[in-house]
This record gives sequence, C-alpha cells and structure tokens, in this order.
Amino acid sequence: MEFRDILDLLMFAALCGFLVAGFPVALTLAGTGLAFAFIGYQLGVFDLAFLSALPSRIFGTTQNESLIAVPLFIFMGVMLEKSRVAEDLLESMGRLFGPLPGGLGLSVMVVGALVAASTGIVGATVVTMGLLSLPTMLRRGYDPALSAGAISAAGTLGQIIPPSIVLVLLGDQISSAFQQAQLAEGNFSPETVTVGDLFAGALIPGLTLVGLYILYVIGVAILSPKSAPPMPHAEVGENVLGDALRALVAPIVLIIAVLGSILTGIATPTEAASLGALGALLLAGQRLSPAIGGLRGLPIIAAGIAVIVLIALARNLDMRLGREEFTVAEGAAAWAAIFMTAIIAFAVALSLWRTFRSGVLVAVMDQTLQVTAMVFLILIGAAVFSIVFRGLGGDDTIHEFLSGLPGGATGAIIAVMVVMFVLGFFIDFIEIIFIVVPIVAPVLLAMGVDPIWLGVLMAVNLQTSFLTPPFGFALFYLRGVAPPELTTWAIYRGVLPFIAIQIVMLLLLALVPELATWLPSVMFD
Repeated sequence: MEFRDILDLLMFAALCGFLVAGFPVALTLAGTGLAFAFIGYQLGVFDLAFLSALPSRIFGTTQNESLIAVPLFIFMGVMLEKSRVAEDLLESMGRLFGPLPGGLGLSVMVVGALVAASTGIVGATVVTMGLLSLPTMLRRGYDPALSAGAISAAGTLGQIIPPSIVLVLLGDQISSAFQQAQLAEGNFSPETVTVGDLFAGALIPGLTLVGLYILYVIGVAILSPKSAPPMPHAEVGENVLGDALRALVAPIVLIIAVLGSILTGIATPTEAASLGALGALLLAGQRLSPAIGGLRGLPIIAAGIAVIVLIALARNLDMRLGREEFTVAEGAAAWAAIFMTAIIAFAVALSLWRTFRSGVLVAVMDQTLQVTAMVFLILIGAAVFSIVFRGLGGDDTIHEFLSGLPGGATGAIIAVMVVMFVLGFFIDFIEIIFIVVPIVAPVLLAMGVDPIWLGVLMAVNLQTSFLTPPFGFALFYLRGVAPPELTTWAIYRGVLPFIAIQIVMLLLLALVPELATWLPSVMFD
C-alpha cells in the first residue's frame, strides 16, 4: 500500500474523530480537507491544482435547482409547526383512537405519518408530540418505554415519507453519482435520476414502515394490555369523528397538493415545494384570521379554488402573451388567469400581514434561514473534503475495497449499509449524506445497482441515525421536553424495538427491490 493510500484513510479517520469530539461539522469538513491537502502537498502526493475546482463546485451548488427545494420545504415545515396543525391532529386523533387498546399509540403513529408528509421536519414533530402526547400517555398508564419509543419513531417518519429534506439531499447526490458512473463507462448521454424519482420510490417503503410500527403497537396492546390501556369513554367527548375530519382537512389538502403535483408530473419537486410553502403560509394566515360571515377559511378557500382554476386553464388552453392572434376562449382564459392570480396575491398578502403582526413570520423566517445556512455551509465544507479526498486517491481506494469484497455488488452494498448504520450512532444524517454518499455511490452504481433503490435503501438506513443511542437526535429532542420521571434509559429501551423494525424494513427492501422501483417505473417510465 502506497503512502498516498494511507493518507486518504487517515483523512477519513481524522474527520470521524473530529466529528465525534463535537467540532462544528462544516468547519471540520473544510478544515480537515485543507489540512490534509497541505500535508499531501508537502509530501509530494497532492497537487494543489485540485483546489482550483472548488469555486466552480460552489457556484454549481448555488445554481442547482433541486436544492432550491430545501429552504422551501424547511419554510413549509416550520410554518406548519407554528400554525399548530399537529396539535389539532393529536388532540382529535387521540380522542378518535383513544378508547381502543393502544389507541394513543396508534394516534401518535397516524399523526406522525400525516405530519411527516406535510412537513418533513423531525425536531418539530418529536417536540410537539412529546409536549402534547407524552404526558397524556404516561397519565393513562402507558409503559414509559413504549410511549417514548412510539413518539421518537413516529417523529422520524419525516425522513422517509416524502416530501423529505433527506430525500432532496440524497436525490441530488445520487443524481450526480449516477452521472459520474455513466460517464466513467463511456456513456456521454447519461440517464438522470431526479428528486421526484426518489419521492415516488420512498412512498411505498415509508407507508410500509408506518404499517409495521402500527402492527407493533397493536401487538404490544394485545400481549401486554397494561402497557397500553384504552382511554375511558367518558373522557372522549362528543362529535369525535367530526372534529377528526376537520383536523384532517388541512394536512390532507396540503399533502395532495405537494405530492400529487409531483407524482402526476404537474410540477417538479422544487415547484411543488414552493406550492407547499405557499399553502403553509395560507394555512397559518387562516388560523390567525377572524371569521368572515361565519366562515373563517374564506381567503384560503378562494385561493385554493383560484389555484385549481389556473392549473386547469394552463393544461387546456394556450395563454401565452405576446402572440398576434388569440381565440375568444384563449383571451377569456388569459383574463380569468389574471383575475385568479390577483385572488391568490391578495390571500398571500393577507396571510403575510397576519403572520407578521402575530410574530409568527419573523420566527419562521429566522429558523428557516438558520437551518438552510447550516445545510449549505455543510455542503460547501463537504465539497472541500471531497476534492481533497479524490486528489489523494480516495476514490481508487474505495473502489478497490468495495470491488474486492466477496459477493460482488451485494457484498459491497452490505458493507456500505453497515458503515452508514454505525456512523449513524455518532454523526448526523446530513454529514453522512455529504461525506459517505459521494464516495461510495459512484462505485456502487458502476456495479449496476439501481439508483432509485439505492437511494431509498440509504434513506431508510439514515432514518435510524435519529434513533440510535447515544447521539440520536430524536432522543435528544424528546429528552429535552420529557418529564423528569421519564429516564434516559427508558427512552433508549423504548426505541430499540423500532430500530429493529427499521432493520426489518431494510431487509424487506433488499429482498424486494420492487418496493422502491415499482411506483417510479409506473409513474415516470
């Protein structure tokens, strides 16, 4: 083994050591890369010309349309958190399922899935459900470990059920790796993989995971009734079904608007993210607005109808301006579109004013800016690390290692999944996406692995990083809002069965790749 090969392995080991020690991720990535670039240059095994590619990499990142979806989805999730959609859902679903054995646990899973498909923000979901459901479950005699595990696991569903920040970032990295693999094989007209493909591929596995969670909660309620007792009927109240349906309207409409527009091909994920951000803003404005003629949701209803009319007009008539000739129908459609746009603009302006006056808009924009800046700073740091790692021959080392494993592509995938699972104990999913995926994905894809299946497999694996002790972020979020009587050991014990379920989901995906590949092939082939 040459000294250059040892240096790239030392570089990766040093990075992991710095991250585990708690140094800032973005600065650690860039600092480790630059330090080893200097060491490699002094030893004559690294050419500083590699760093000249850094400005173009950063510029390319800023020009990447797929990544524009990141701040938009973050804005959507934070705005829905502030508008308390999850609180309404938890209260109504708790009353609906409460009288059943394990009913509160079932309501947590259902709400977790709905909020995941509406927001995709893990921290907000875990904190909200921890504040609202955990005290109720403990007061009703639920096993503390089961309560903590159910809330933590349900909160992580936002990472696998689209729209998801994990899938957006993974989709960008998998797309780049897929093109690299094809170009290396001499294919100069490479096929592409989009974020929309990954959204479609993750939908069935995500819903299957929800089903497995629910089956586990039902199994615990049947085998150990004292661990998940039903809620007394006297505390359920009246009009339970009506309240549940009213609470479901907002998230269901938003899910259909965002996911439906992507899966039907009406909009790209970035365009759908802007639609979701707009919908979240209108929902927040609606909750803060007074009733108009007894109807509180009049502005948002009018805006929704206007959006539907605009889509129908755009798909059926040519309304492009600047043409010399218009038919009567096209002219009328153009004026109708202008009027519909004015309605939407008025509803958005009203929502902006109400959310600003209440202080919600400022808080949402501040949190969105912080999270987005963190993601893109890590992305820039990862670009520095990746360039230096490749300059030291890291790509060749990884390729030789994975290609030399027994079992070919299957053995390589197993090795990568194990490494990602172990890294999830210590570092965040964003670091794993930006560090590991660019290194291993081109090698795996060059072996003939399906890119959509690989992306979904990685997404499910990354989801476990939120639950695995000692640094699982969902555990930290829940610990921060849990009552003192809920011990950290009870939280760790509660998430272990759900980690096992996620491993079962990984095995199902490995044995039945069609779970991830069937829906994209049907919808986008």
